[in-house]
Amino acid sequence: MATWEEAHWESSVDSGTPKAERQAGAYHRYAPDFVDGIGLAVDGDLSRIVSRVERNIRALNGPGAEGLAGIARFLLRSEAIASSRIEGIAPSAQQVALAELGQSETVRGVSEQAKLVANNMTIVREATTKLVEAEAVTVQDVVELHRSLMPDEPRHHGLREVQNWIGVSRWTPIGAAFVPPDPAMVPGLMGDLTKYLNGAAHSPLIQAAVVHAHFETIHPFTDGNGRVGRALIHTVLARRGLTEDAVLPISLVLATLRDRYVSGLSSFRHASPAGSPEANRATNAWLETFVGAAEIAVEQSESLVRQIEALRGEWTERLTSHRTATGMRPVPRADSATARLLAQLTEAPVVSATTLAKILGVSYPAASGALDELRQAGILIPRSIERGATAYIAREVLDLVTFSERALASTQFDTLAAQPDRPVPARPRRN
Repeated sequence: MATWEEAHWESSVDSGTPKAERQAGAYHRYAPDFVDGIGLAVDGDLSRIVSRVERNIRALNGPGAEGLAGIARFLLRSEAIASSRIEGIAPSAQQVALAELGQSETVRGVSEQAKLVANNMTIVREATTKLVEAEAVTVQDVVELHRSLMPDEPRHHGLREVQNWIGVSRWTPIGAAFVPPDPAMVPGLMGDLTKYLNGAAHSPLIQAAVVHAHFETIHPFTDGNGRVGRALIHTVLARRGLTEDAVLPISLVLATLRDRYVSGLSSFRHASPAGSPEANRATNAWLETFVGAAEIAVEQSESLVRQIEALRGEWTERLTSHRTATGMRPVPRADSATARLLAQLTEAPVVSATTLAKILGVSYPAASGALDELRQAGILIPRSIERGATAYIAREVLDLVTFSERALASTQFDTLAAQPDRPVPARPRRN
């Protein structure tokens, strides 16, 4: 059964540190049950909420999903920022988008922070996609995911072989907020976790909640567990077909509700026999936290979809007015570069003629003409990126990203009710 076991800590710290940091003695670490095949009774009311939330998540894969997916990747910048160890810095969406463009062509004037974030966004997408497409996820796959998220930290690569803990002290687990299991248990626990991840014993949302909480409880790496644990949420939901295009920002909601998040995880770490009423109550307390965060993430995503559709409607009106005023047919042909560009702006809000020609498979002059037409219609803003080269920016898309990111960082998920409580880009200036 899951239990708290007593262990002894022998300090190896020299006399140059405070006495409290050199403390030796007994501490308690958590020894969890395996989760594969575990009996879990989900509370009836909660199960009906799960059913509703999962239906709403699937609905996000309908019309407008492409635009949401394009924008949602920017909402995961906080993961990339954490992966880059950039404390308190949140590069703007425009800077990150320009840095993404800079991965395929020369772009000057982009900050090093934005380049790091854009690079890590690419790494996160590629690593998570690999897990989603795998026939079965193995422990080694998770180890490789961790390695890809922390490429510059080789000393932390691989499953841990030492005791770690969550707390204020760097030198002793005594008095820590939480001490994960004995390192000798980690390989077996991770093997069990991947077996559970590859199954379908529970609904996708419940499975994602259990995988995340159990992973964070095992804490299998000496650093970077949070990054991997959050990536596994997206992995489970995508593998189970719940999120096909759009990325649900559950991890951002949990980061905002961090007190509730920590409390939920603490409940999950019970000391009761698996499947017992006590264990089920403890696990359900965590599930309520996770499902509640998913429900908020869906509501925020639904709001974003509505805003995207409204913006697309405004663009169509502007383009129609421009074309009518210049003597052209009001609506461009559906297969024209202009129409195809307009449809893809939420996915590629910063683009050059060179890149657009590759994306659409058209000539450079056709791409240039489409970009200039949307510029004249007041949809795109030009910016010089290199001598003789120009990028075109759909600033209104990037503003939507910023407003959404700020709302997700507000404890009321509304910046009019409560300001963001973690580093986010400044509110966009209105001309």
